Amino acid sequence: MEPSRISRFPVPTLSELPGDIRERILAVQEKSGFVPNVFLALARRPDEFRAFFAYHDALMEKPGGLSKAEREMIVVATSSANQCQYCVVAHGAILRIRAKNPFLADQIAINYRKADITPRQRAMLDFAMKVALHSHTIEEEDVRALEAHGFGREDVWDIAAIAAFFAMSNRLANAIDLRPNGAFYGLGRG
Repeated sequence: MEPSRISRFPVPTLSELPGDIRERILAVQEKSGFVPNVFLALARRPDEFRAFFAYHDALMEKPGGLSKAEREMIVVATSSANQCQYCVVAHGAILRIRAKNPFLADQIAINYRKADITPRQRAMLDFAMKVALHSHTIEEEDVRALEAHGFGREDVWDIAAIAAFFAMSNRLANAIDLRPNGAFYGLGRG
């Protein structure tokens, strides 16, 4: 494995990118101390970069009935089921930070059913996994099960949309062989 390889496709340099994309990448670098490889890999197609991150932000950064840590739990669990190394590693790091728990992301990635989570979060992940892997089998009783745990209809939509968005993201990351940054592995562990 080439340690510096980001994906199987060429990655543009920052100087080649449109100004708005370059500014977004530099802002992420300033905040995190490095540029997550997903930004560089997707930047090769500017219109898709903009659309991807607009929808990502709409799902992951908005207020609502799901905490930011719970949103990351959905990403880690479903990305593990989809065997997406990049998303499990990157979003596992974000989950460790947002949950302030160095163990939770690993537990969820390996088997969320045995993770130290609440029954409400277990129900959320059960539904998210069904969306990611068997969406054609979802019925009204699945929604009622979430409502019994205090989720509203908008929360159910959010769970479904996050699982569906990251199912697409997982497939693309796997297809382009997107590699996680080494910096992700240590974040939120100490």
